Amino acid sequence: MHNARIPSKDVAQVCGVSRAAIHQRIQRMTELGIITGSGYAVNPKLLGYSTCTYIGVNLERGAMYSNVVPELEKIPEVIECHFTTGPYTMLIKLMVRDNEHLMELLNKKIQMIHGVTGTETLISLDNSIMRQIPMYHDEHPEHP
Repeated sequence: MHNARIPSKDVAQVCGVSRAAIHQRIQRMTELGIITGSGYAVNPKLLGYSTCTYIGVNLERGAMYSNVVPELEKIPEVIECHFTTGPYTMLIKLMVRDNEHLMELLNKKIQMIHGVTGTETLISLDNSIMRQIPMYHDEHPEHP
């Protein structure tokens, strides 16, 4: 999970099994949907996107969610979108360059989407924890 580029032979050596066994286990977890992909993580700050922002979005009607999502997908700075319970219909996560960039996205794009009736913005000051859910074979015997 921490390094998808590590060679299978190295994982096999640490686990005390064959390289083929590691390959088969990875294949099985991929087929089961436990592993959903691999790739490179990009550091947005090095690309000039220094501000992480969460925006609570309220819609005219919750059923409009399926029409609003495609509009949000057109905004590359929107990196997550959740249909939620609680005070907001949706919660979206954005990476922006600065407050001016955020204001431009809010005023000219997000708040202009048909069905959006209001937004509340929360700016992240620091990201202290960022991880995937751990896979512990001992605690979850139903998983490979």
